[in-house]
Amino acid sequence: MEARELVPILNVSSLSDSFEWFGKLGWNRQWDWRGPDGTPTFGAISSGQHAIFLSLNAQGGRGRDGGAGGGGQGVWMSVWVDDVDAVHAVCAREGLEVMRPPQNEPWGVREMHVRHPDGHVLRISQGMHED
Repeated sequence: MEARELVPILNVSSLSDSFEWFGKLGWNRQWDWRGPDGTPTFGAISSGQHAIFLSLNAQGGRGRDGGAGGGGQGVWMSVWVDDVDAVHAVCAREGLEVMRPPQNEPWGVREMHVRHPDGHVLRISQGMHED
């Protein structure tokens, strides 16, 4: 199998809240599908050429991990940016939960961690270059 593109699907408890949360980080709401009552149940956000799908409560169980919950403890995603400290400033200004502030790591990256309300973690990284 050769993958052409990879799009993670995050189980969330509220698409509206998740659209708002990712919007604070500068991601754009692309589209959503709505249930019979008009509530968004599946949707997409994007930043640059990259997208993440959001699924309300694991699409009625289709996206569950086999346990009783709707998606376990969340997933970790590595997001590479040009300026980790600028992202940290946005997170602080918007009141997002920063699990770990920016730090230089021995493997040559500067990174921070921010947690989505449903437990998903974005590991925000930038490469460190020696001049």
